[in-house]
Amino acid sequence: MKKGFSTIMAAQFFSSLADNALFVAGVELLRGVAAPEWHRAALVPMFALFYVVLAPFVGAFADAVPKGRVMFISNAIKIVGCLLMLFGTHPLLAYAVVGLGAAAYSPAKYGILTELLPASQLVKANGWIEGLTIGSIILGVLLGGQLVGPKIAPLLLDIDFPFFDAGIDTPPEAAIASLVLVYIVAAVINLYIPRTEAPLQPFDLRLAVLVREFAECNARLWHDKLGQISLATTTLFWGAGGNLRYIVLAWAAAALGYTTTQASGLVGVVAIGTAAGALAASMTMKLYRATAVIPLGIGMGLTLILMIFISHVWVAAPFLMLLGAFGGFLVVPMNALLQHRGHNLMGAGRSIAVQNFNEQACILGLGAFYAGMTRLGLSAFAAITLFGLVVAGVMEAIRRWNAHNRRAHHDEVQRLLAIARTDGH
Repeated sequence: MKKGFSTIMAAQFFSSLADNALFVAGVELLRGVAAPEWHRAALVPMFALFYVVLAPFVGAFADAVPKGRVMFISNAIKIVGCLLMLFGTHPLLAYAVVGLGAAAYSPAKYGILTELLPASQLVKANGWIEGLTIGSIILGVLLGGQLVGPKIAPLLLDIDFPFFDAGIDTPPEAAIASLVLVYIVAAVINLYIPRTEAPLQPFDLRLAVLVREFAECNARLWHDKLGQISLATTTLFWGAGGNLRYIVLAWAAAALGYTTTQASGLVGVVAIGTAAGALAASMTMKLYRATAVIPLGIGMGLTLILMIFISHVWVAAPFLMLLGAFGGFLVVPMNALLQHRGHNLMGAGRSIAVQNFNEQACILGLGAFYAGMTRLGLSAFAAITLFGLVVAGVMEAIRRWNAHNRRAHHDEVQRLLAIARTDGH
């Protein structure tokens, strides 16, 4: 890997660590004020909101400004969101501001990979960065759970600042204050990300032009016979995976009677499985064979449904790890294939913005679907069953779509696979 890749990974680790710890703190903050259950479920889609709304702009911005600088600005926005949550703004609105920072961060984070590395290293690089991101999810959720737990929270609340009353009186507030420091660490690391030799593209300030360009890029990727399959698969994966953090928390409370701190450990178990699957995929999969992993998405949905029959943690842990492993092995090669096709069809930042738009729209849609089910009074078990059926059913439709493409557009698909085979070596 080229010089600078480790710096990108370090920045991503701390930024993602804080995002996930803040999610747990937000859940506990809402629980502490007796907010409705659907408010807690709505944290996930609120984080995704600006990914969808600002998709036409963040990709173009990431291609027009050095990506290390974009990542620094994005982390500064996350710090603002964190402070808003700390000082009384409704957690849903404050977490949406953090999502705004993440929306700007992502095209730069993934786009710089295609500028820094050759196509032959994209699967390996994705394995590393997804594995590290998943590691940060594990530690972030665990960190958030411990920061609001009975051991660490009292220590944080005992910290006094002379001549200054910060107004921090509850464990979630103490946790959020601590996470501001983690975001600052990520922002400082961003300053050391090297400038690549990729030329910057002009940023057109005209709204209509940006929206039209984005719509054209989106259509281009959806019409590509490999791009559409990889985009559909990663979109569904992240839509399901993004909501899985809260689903596991809700399931652990209903099935095992766990607190937020205890349940955060089970979210970590899913992430461990995902990291193992991502690592295995990065070592064994080739770019041109990426679509072979699609059936694992069906397995994800079915495994999720089986969770409702589990009432003992010693059975739950291996199930959750298997669920994560399916997802990790699925997403790494498909993500690399999507980046490869996107980089060939348009600028790196724009292609990642298209990817984020679709994936976060799916998180937003599935999150609203799950939150709506809880708002209507469905139990966690019923909501999880419907959620799993949707995931398995849509992934089966994608599998059939890919098979149809290989039959009806055989020559085109083979040509694109040949390009992937050549560039992947």
